[in-house]
Amino acid sequence: MTSSQIDPSTLSYSDSHPILIAGSSDLALARAMRAAEASGCRIGAALDIEDAQERLRLQGAAKTVWLELDRDCGAPMDELLECIAKDAAESRYGAIVSTTADLLDPVTACLGDAPVELIVDADDSERIAALGIAAARAVMHYGLSDIASDQSSARLRQLSDEVSRIAATLARLSAEPIAPAPVIEPAKHDAPDVSVDTVRTIIRARRLRGRYFSEEIFADPAWDMLLDLLQAEISQLRVPVSSLCIAAAVPATTALRWLKTMVSQGLFVRRADPHDGRRVFVELAPETSRAMRRYFAEVGKPAVI
Repeated sequence: MTSSQIDPSTLSYSDSHPILIAGSSDLALARAMRAAEASGCRIGAALDIEDAQERLRLQGAAKTVWLELDRDCGAPMDELLECIAKDAAESRYGAIVSTTADLLDPVTACLGDAPVELIVDADDSERIAALGIAAARAVMHYGLSDIASDQSSARLRQLSDEVSRIAATLARLSAEPIAPAPVIEPAKHDAPDVSVDTVRTIIRARRLRGRYFSEEIFADPAWDMLLDLLQAEISQLRVPVSSLCIAAAVPATTALRWLKTMVSQGLFVRRADPHDGRRVFVELAPETSRAMRRYFAEVGKPAVI
């Protein structure tokens, strides 16, 4: 695949700064370009992963940067992701990273908590919704008040989540379980003990509802993630981001937004894997763990579903 400057005659231009697209393959570039063109965006360039970081360094102005990943490109991919995360955190541009579930752990490890729109196994509708949010961030940077910005972002996020749910319902996507995570040392708690069998029974009961009803009507990703992390803590296991997104039982893009919210509110803690720089673990914050254990102790024997 070679870097390419887009032919201006084929594009729909606007007065805004151009969107810069980078992709891990020709097919990945085509996906991103299709969604960008459907949104009426001005595309400045479409580049290989290897050329994109240098272009970003030299770029005078860009409204949005879009990275489309369909394969692991190793170190060049990691370096570009870290560059985008840094630039997005400094509000240089709005950023979208579209990836596959297989790449979720290395991608999230590189992006950290940067304000990047991360979408997973997305269709065109989800890509367009993410582009709207990223574009809104760029507009915010160029002059909207903080209050108006927060309101706009919230509305756009609600729209994106709705699109994700609709796409999930139509596609009926499912995720395969992953291998158990490595064992960690047990944590000390000044709260009642909870049996791991109790938590597992509750999780199993929640999943069984999907046999009889559409899972979308029971979507409660925050509670599902809390239960999964409590089970892992009791079992002395670590949970990578990709595993937690599966446990949330919603589309991965929606699960990632919930995860970011839970981390920002101090309910979850992200920790880098000391043995693998391309993976991040998630665990309950100490106060969250104590609250969950006290909750189970107060509820007692009745099933908490």
